[in-house]
Amino acid sequence: MTPGAPNYSLARMSDDQVSLFDKSDSSQPGERVSALGKPIKKKTRKKESAGGKDSWGSLFDFSESQSEATETTTTAEDSQPKEETPVPTKKKSTKKAAKKKTSTKKAPAVGESKAKELKASENMTSANELNAVATDEEPAEEPQEEHVYSVSELNKLIRGQLEGQFSFIWIQGEISNFKAHTSGHFYFSLKDEKSQINAVMFKGYNSKLKFRPETGMEVVIRGKVTVYEPRGNYQIFAEVMEPVGAGALQKAYEQLKAKLQAEGLFSQERKRPLPKLPKHIAIITSPTGAAIRDMINVLGRRYRSAQITVIPAKVQGETAAPDLVGAMKKLELLSNVDVAIIGRGGGSMEDLWAFNDETLARAIANCSVPIISAVGHEVDFTIADFVADLRAPTPSAAAELVADNVDDLKNKITNFERRLKLSFDTKLQNMRQQIKHLARQLVDPQKYLQDLMQKNDELMSRMERSISLKLKDHRQKLQYLRGLMGQPDQKLKVLREKLFNFEQRSQRALKTELKRKHQELARLSSLLDSVSPLRVVDRGFSIVTKDSEVVRSTDQLKENDQIEIQFAQGKAQAEIKKVLNNEKVSSDLKKES
Repeated sequence: MTPGAPNYSLARMSDDQVSLFDKSDSSQPGERVSALGKPIKKKTRKKESAGGKDSWGSLFDFSESQSEATETTTTAEDSQPKEETPVPTKKKSTKKAAKKKTSTKKAPAVGESKAKELKASENMTSANELNAVATDEEPAEEPQEEHVYSVSELNKLIRGQLEGQFSFIWIQGEISNFKAHTSGHFYFSLKDEKSQINAVMFKGYNSKLKFRPETGMEVVIRGKVTVYEPRGNYQIFAEVMEPVGAGALQKAYEQLKAKLQAEGLFSQERKRPLPKLPKHIAIITSPTGAAIRDMINVLGRRYRSAQITVIPAKVQGETAAPDLVGAMKKLELLSNVDVAIIGRGGGSMEDLWAFNDETLARAIANCSVPIISAVGHEVDFTIADFVADLRAPTPSAAAELVADNVDDLKNKITNFERRLKLSFDTKLQNMRQQIKHLARQLVDPQKYLQDLMQKNDELMSRMERSISLKLKDHRQKLQYLRGLMGQPDQKLKVLREKLFNFEQRSQRALKTELKRKHQELARLSSLLDSVSPLRVVDRGFSIVTKDSEVVRSTDQLKENDQIEIQFAQGKAQAEIKKVLNNEKVSSDLKKES
């Protein structure tokens, strides 16, 4: 509840009264009073015929329909028009208006006849008392007129009173009946040893949670008290939820983390590199824990030559943080420390809380020696992890990170030596091959001739092999053909007969052809002789040539040309004295003919 506010709580409703009371003003234990301060007489609550629960028991019923009702369900009183019925002045009021629950069935309208029937059959409470709850006015001693409230009006009135009295409050309790609805909303109840209250956390708020609520979890929530009018249930609208114990520590952790980060203590620029091969290593931790044994075992196995100084300090409890700060001061007094490890084994957030101390964080940040933080397991983060120069997931990992393994260094040296030797041998081999290549380029003629001779021998051998293979192939083919030929003597005889017949036919054909050719030759010779120029010359003609060219026309001649005349017997040379025209020659020839 809000500090300083009156210790109000919602009284248990009877069938005819709903009231708020102040526990501090209650005169008698267990006595309930109305808003006017008058004691409320106990009346027997009628049981529901179906479930056997009383009318107050439904206030704590919870189901998924609660969320759906906010959108879809309407009460019978909301669905029908409201009317006020004048009732004769009495000090008794109807109980049915406060007793009826929200229902999907329509309730009959309260008319004048119904009011008279209620007036005659039931005791009624003064309407001025209920009006006083809403208006905080003193009721009249003798009211002239009574007001009949509908269920919706009464629930709305109660909701206004609760939400006006209780704004935002913190409440602690155990979660029960937890239900994560498909809509994303959380519905649950908060309970303690004596009572419980319904609660709802809508999707917009529960999406910000860092954890998953579960039934049985102790939590602290911040919200406001309200009434779910369709059911008449009062509940808590939760906006913030934190697990008990871890919530306060987590809040302090986040605040300190934001503060130091704003100061720049987490920046990477201020973090120092670790020495490669430290000679002196300091360890701040509990001397009796398993963490120191793990780190010493790892360092003894990996880096036996280093000097190790253990600065004992408490790592858990209320005095652990000052003890760790004192250990940091002792670290500054040591000389020649190359690197330091501060840490412990795993545990809960409360166990590791000493490493979230602001004084320790500033001591680590201001230390002149590089610091490795090794607190808890890999999933654990503390303020010391952020301000240290290096965070190790575990103490054993810190011992591995502080220095390289000696065996690994030896292996590296061996690998470097092997690679150097291999590189030198490879370089030398390449140079030798280069020399051989250059030597081969300086060819000796005799060597070149020997190479040619060797190549010739190789070619000869290849040729002989090829010829041998060819002969072998031909022999195989010959054998195959011989097999196909059958008896060679018989075939040879047949072939000889064919050959003899062919020779006979050839001779006869040759003789016939020769005879025909002789006849053809005689005919052609006779024809050739008839057209021969010599025959023309024998008949008295001659052949005239000039410069070895036959003269066929007088156009080829001119006076004083030397010509040669060939007769059938011999030749003669002559000189042209005069060239006659063609017409005259033609006429002379005609005369001669």
